[in-house]
Amino acid sequence: MHSRASNNRLSAAGFRSRIWALLFSMFATMASFYVAGRLWQDAENRVYLIKELDRRTGQGQSAISVDDTLKIIACREQHKKLSALEMDLAKARQEGFVSKNLPENGAAQTKKKILAVIGIITKFGRKNNRDAIRKAWMPTGAALKNLEDEKGIIVRFVIGRSANRGDSLDRDIDSENSQTNDFIILNDHTEAPEEQPKKIKLFFVHAVEHWDAEFYAKVNDDVYVNIDALGAMLATHLDKPRVYIGCMKSGEV
Repeated sequence: MHSRASNNRLSAAGFRSRIWALLFSMFATMASFYVAGRLWQDAENRVYLIKELDRRTGQGQSAISVDDTLKIIACREQHKKLSALEMDLAKARQEGFVSKNLPENGAAQTKKKILAVIGIITKFGRKNNRDAIRKAWMPTGAALKNLEDEKGIIVRFVIGRSANRGDSLDRDIDSENSQTNDFIILNDHTEAPEEQPKKIKLFFVHAVEHWDAEFYAKVNDDVYVNIDALGAMLATHLDKPRVYIGCMKSGEV
């Protein structure tokens, strides 16, 4: 009896083991089908997305490459730098550092090369000084034109406008210039003692715009200039680039 009971217990244990093995196999099979199905679905999704991307980006052509992306980024950076430079240039023009009439698209301007442009810095109420200069060393009329044609030297008085535009000060200068034709009138500049450095800077800008000269010079309206000696001295420096002659109060040339 004892032996038969033991055999029955062993048979029951073996039966239960086979059931668990069968259940485990069924579970593993179902899990395999589930994983395979998900992988197949993901693969189909990837194929669909790739085809859709190709269709939208050029009918079968691949998306933009890494090299092309880097080129686009570089172009954008260059565009930003160019925009910043354009802003700086516009600001410099407003402050008088750069000509407002620079040639566009690299267009060249043909100018006759001359030796020097001399600007005589003058003010309102100093007509006596100007008349003294005209009598002493600055030619007038046809002689002023001959000085330009024969010696390549242009001489002009330099003045701005009155704070009250169109008043008697401006009218007096316009009247004087209509008779002598020897002024550079800076219409964008208002005469004031504290604006003298800006006035000189605007003169140089104006001179560079209108004349292609080897030298650009500035003197005050109480200075005597020996034109012949100045021309001879400047001629000795023609073979030297970026020559500065005079007294620089501060900063580098």
